[in-house]
Amino acid sequence: MAHSVATMKQQNPTKRRKPMLTATDVAEYFLTIVDRENGDTLTNLKIQKLLYYSQGFALAIHRMPLFEQKIIAWNLGPVVLEVYEQYKEFGVDAIPAPKSFNIEKYSPDTIELLNEVFEVYGQFSATALVNMTHEEAPWKTTKTHAEIEHKKLQNFFSTRLKHDGQD
Repeated sequence: MAHSVATMKQQNPTKRRKPMLTATDVAEYFLTIVDRENGDTLTNLKIQKLLYYSQGFALAIHRMPLFEQKIIAWNLGPVVLEVYEQYKEFGVDAIPAPKSFNIEKYSPDTIELLNEVFEVYGQFSATALVNMTHEEAPWKTTKTHAEIEHKKLQNFFSTRLKHDGQD
């Protein structure tokens, strides 16, 4: 199942963003934009996959990571251990919105990227996202409990971008 972030294009790597976010910052952004009024929720498992897609597209578009924490290949797909630990108390239940949130730490480019990732991948269940990541080269070619390397992410997600001049 190939999905792309169609409106995202590679950008000049010299165009600087605000200081690097943490993976928790990215998770909190998603927890802030999820539409709880319509019954949408985010679990730890789903957040892990959204972090993977966000990092992959950030590397493909900006040629630099969105956050510095490592993404590890676990049996259920890619995981950022620090974020997993932070939210594991919720188990398979929905994670609440953060008590405080500062949108100022996110650049317009980052907000655009995260919104696009959420629009494309947030519509899928955690189980569907697990299945999708299991079909993708970065996870498939990384040993269990090893780091999924940035180069693998960048190479793979670069193939998922719409390039200038394409529909």
